[in-house]
Amino acid sequence: MKKSILEEYEIESGTTIYVNFWAIARDPEIWENSNEFIPERFLNYDIDFKGQNFELIPFGAGRRGCPAITLGVAIVELALSNLLYASDWKLPWSMRKEDIDTTVRPGIVMHKKIDLCLIPTNYL
Repeated sequence: MKKSILEEYEIESGTTIYVNFWAIARDPEIWENSNEFIPERFLNYDIDFKGQNFELIPFGAGRRGCPAITLGVAIVELALSNLLYASDWKLPWSMRKEDIDTTVRPGIVMHKKIDLCLIPTNYL
């Protein structure tokens, strides 16, 4: 809206600013082993994923946050609960839990480099 200075950077009026969420999520000053996929790291933190804590902002933050966050979370929980409730999931015969590769491809959305192959069996 107006010319501003952020640290030593001069930002002109009308400039579009992109926030690098990837870098925030991998900041070694915030997270131990920041480049490793460790979802358990959030168990010991009181972090809200809805945009109030800037360590974890999968849906954005502030007035530019995702307007459909409630719907998105509900749909993901419903789909995941149906998959877990109706099926028992096993690894292929020759694979062990330690063999699962969790490396991801670079990009805005997290995609595994090597797809995870699981065998569902009917639980009900």
